[in-house]
Parts: sequence; structure tokens; C-alpha cells
Amino acid sequence: RALDVTDTRAVDDAARAIGTVDVLFNCAGTVAHGTILDCTERDWDVSFDLNIKSMYRVTRAFLPAMLAQRKGSIINMASVASSLRGLPNRLVYGTTKAAVIGFTKAIAADYVRAGVRCNAVAPGTIDTPSLQGRINAFADPVQARKDFIARQPMERLGTVDDMTPLFVYLASDESAFATGVVFSVDGGMTI
Repeated sequence: RALDVTDTRAVDDAARAIGTVDVLFNCAGTVAHGTILDCTERDWDVSFDLNIKSMYRVTRAFLPAMLAQRKGSIINMASVASSLRGLPNRLVYGTTKAAVIGFTKAIAADYVRAGVRCNAVAPGTIDTPSLQGRINAFADPVQARKDFIARQPMERLGTVDDMTPLFVYLASDESAFATGVVFSVDGGMTI
């Protein structure tokens, strides 16, 4: 069922109803296009609320049960467009994703001895319905797709299948010694 991660009460109610989880994946997000001169205060506020404050809400709600069982893996969706690399026209998106990296490392540091791990995944450009929607919003979607591909050193967009093995690894006990790590799966964007 759907959960509005911008609603603290709804998140808290969901955590009470669900109870203990072994894996928490914070992935809700939005991509605002533009420079600082294009970014309105509303764009800024909406992006921060969904891209980082929602992670705060959800993690804060589900973490106590993980701590009680002394086990858990939190996986946060970051991006190459963050503190890892500046990309044109991604001011507020890159800023929020840099915050995700800081948030991830802080959670990992605070709970490293409590059995709860926290890592982030920083993808490059992945071919998703969200990306297709952004491409379709351009005046020339065909050229926009070519431009997204051109910024990928591997000369292709990533796929969900490129990402899945990493998420399975981070959710499993095979990654039991990894915490506070930002895993880039970016087709070479951060080389």
C-alpha cells in the first residue's frame, strides 16, 4: 500500500503497524531541473522534504525496532549528482543528494556498535519511468535522451537490472561488514 513519506503521522502509524523490519530502503525522491536562478523556494522546499526529510522521518520511525533486535540494514538512495559530482542544472537535487550521503554516514557512525548498518547507493543515469517523464518534458525528447546518454562514459543508460544485485547485497548478511559506504553504480561517471 502507498505511504506518504512527507506525512510524519502516516509514517509513524505505518511503523507501528508494520513493526520490526530487517531492511529499510529509503528511495522516495524528486528531480528538480535547473540552476540556482531557476530554483524557486517552493522547488527547494519540496525537494528537501521529499529527498532528505522523508528519510529522516522513515528512519526515525523504523530504527527503534531495528535497535531492539540489534540487527538491520538501512539503504538510502543517493546519486552521483551530489557531493560526488556536480552536474549542470541539478542544483537542488544535487544538494539534497549530498545531504543523503551525510545523513547515511551519520546514521552509520551513531549505530555501528548497535547492529544496524546504513549505506547509500549513488547511481548514474538509470532508465526508469521517472527519467522517461523528465525526457518527455523537454521540447526535443529525442535529443534529451541522447544528451543523457552522452554524459555516461559507458555510452548507455543504466538499467534496473544493473542496480538490483547491489540492493540484494546490501539487504543481505553478505554485506555485514559494510556500513557508512556510498556505493556508486554510475557507468563510470565518477572516474
